Amino acid sequence: MKFGIFYEMQLPRPWGPESEYQLFQNALDQVELADRLGFDYAWEVEHHFLEEYSHSSAPEVFLAAASQRTRNIRLAHGIIQLTTNHPARVAERVSTLDLLSHGRVDLGIGEGSSITELHPFDRRFRDKRLVWEDAVRALIPMFADGGCEYKGEYFEFPLRNVLPKPLQKPHPPLWVACSQLETIEMAGRRGMGALGFQFVSADAAHAWVHAYYNAFLNERELLADYQTNPNIAVVSAFMCADTDEEAQRRAEGWTFFQFALGFYNREGPLAPGSVDLWQEYQSWRETPRGQRARGTGLVGSPDTIRRRLRKFEASNVDQVILLNQAGKNQHEHICESLERFAAEIMPEFHEREPEHQVWKQSVLAGERTLEPIDTSPYVPRGGGAARPTLPPSQKPGA
Repeated sequence: MKFGIFYEMQLPRPWGPESEYQLFQNALDQVELADRLGFDYAWEVEHHFLEEYSHSSAPEVFLAAASQRTRNIRLAHGIIQLTTNHPARVAERVSTLDLLSHGRVDLGIGEGSSITELHPFDRRFRDKRLVWEDAVRALIPMFADGGCEYKGEYFEFPLRNVLPKPLQKPHPPLWVACSQLETIEMAGRRGMGALGFQFVSADAAHAWVHAYYNAFLNERELLADYQTNPNIAVVSAFMCADTDEEAQRRAEGWTFFQFALGFYNREGPLAPGSVDLWQEYQSWRETPRGQRARGTGLVGSPDTIRRRLRKFEASNVDQVILLNQAGKNQHEHICESLERFAAEIMPEFHEREPEHQVWKQSVLAGERTLEPIDTSPYVPRGGGAARPTLPPSQKPGA
């Protein structure tokens, strides 16, 4: 397996005058460290207006800075919102980053998660899948040499040459955000890497890997003339320490990620500063769902993490993305965790990567058949973050 690290730029309250500054500087230091340690990917999200949950609204700027402090690690958009960015600007920024990084960019693309983000850009939530598909069709030809034009339902673009062009040909590898597990199968049909943001067990990963590759092989329906990228990655909570108890203590607030995403998806736009999300999270953590979430993920001693990773490895996922910057995890603990993982755990799985590639090529060549596995038991039903009662004054019109 390969390993990535993942950044939402979470910043729970209270905030000081230099909180955001320190957050970004620490994240750059962590990516630089991960590069030296041999990690494979650094993923950076794009979100807008989501206080505390994500202060990462300009991932292309952060990744450009990271490109000048690293040598080998892949710099991955996870994801760019095609609903809130014009395709030409996406092509320009991604190509520029690819040139600056000597061809180390991976391009994850997605729809945006809530009306809080979409409506200020004049995009309706119910149209987001259609807008995303139209944007993909407009975007891909812009990476090719020469000019292009496009006329679609949501985007029109006159004949122009979009410059610069990426170093990687025909374009950086494509991934699609899979915020809901069902979209993993959709990613296979679209021929893109599946970037799974739902936290899954090893059994669930096994089922979804089969669904993904069967869709990729038997139901492929590309949106444009792009190079396919058969890969599946899953995000997992992460903290490595001497003991399970110490790791849990250091990652005590990692489930803030899970809580906050559900909160914003359900509550819609809130008046800025009207809700202390970190305090709401403290209540949610004591609910049955919050209690169950604490014991999941790659949080523990090296032995515990190694044991859990072997189960993921057996499911044949291509990459595990470690959610290291979450909640109020401390910079020093994140760095220590990365160092310990790289020294005591990662080499074993990197050494077996060629075996995984042999398995994968046999599947893609049709030499190995993956039996369909019912994925319905692994789709979450209900639950989620606790919903506080908010006065109308705190919920502005969308």
